[in-house]
Amino acid sequence: MSTISIAELRQNPAPALNAVEHGQVLTVTRYRRAVARIVPVARSVVRGGDVMRALALTPVDDQWAIELDAERSADRAVDPWENQ
Repeated sequence: MSTISIAELRQNPAPALNAVEHGQVLTVTRYRRAVARIVPVARSVVRGGDVMRALALTPVDDQWAIELDAERSADRAVDPWENQ
């Protein structure tokens, strides 16, 4: 864990934030006393296969399936040159 003074952080925050973005934890000091900690944001990774598996295992409500079929039938593409 590294330390950075408030003055350093104020003058040039980009390098400090880049370090945090790459996983480093910074302790911010004022008059050599720790006053804050800057930590990376926790990120979760969702893989495409996990999403597909979840969708495949999710039951479909029968009424919703009927409504979806009705909506899709109304969206059928029509050839504008068919009757010319």
